[in-house]
Amino acid sequence: MADSLRDQLKKSGLVSKKKAKQIEQERRPKNREQQRANQQAAEQNKRNMQKERADKIARDKQLNLQKTDKAERKAIAAQIKQLIETNKILSEGEQEFKFTEGKTIKRILVSSKQVNQLSKGIIVIVKQGDQYIIVPAVVADRIEERDTSRIIFRAEKAMDIDDADDPYADYKIPDDLMW
Repeated sequence: MADSLRDQLKKSGLVSKKKAKQIEQERRPKNREQQRANQQAAEQNKRNMQKERADKIARDKQLNLQKTDKAERKAIAAQIKQLIETNKILSEGEQEFKFTEGKTIKRILVSSKQVNQLSKGIIVIVKQGDQYIIVPAVVADRIEERDTSRIIFRAEKAMDIDDADDPYADYKIPDDLMW
């Protein structure tokens, strides 16, 4: 078997036993310090890798949440579009119906029957892109569940309560009266 280099140097007489022991003793503390330093570096690397993994998992979770939110918003927008397209009421008429969107006054051309229905809350004006579309109130309720910002004009449903003490109850307002 092959002897170690130290044994070969001893046999050849280049190094004495005493000198070999001294070198070995000097080398041992250095090895211990190196081992400790290596262990500390390995532990630090392990901690860094665990922290990086945890950070990556957190980033991935955040990205997945953003993707699912975006997909949900897209699905809701598609549902609203389908509700509007399948239930829209054509606004045929020459009479202007004015309503507010935010701080601006908008107008849509409707028939006199549609004006009456709009004022009673039977039909509602919703927004699709840049267009204002009329839909039944039932459909508007379903749209409002998904996105309240799409409802542009909705009149409160008026209760037809006749007041018995009203002195003008016998005088009905004509339907063709325009202000």
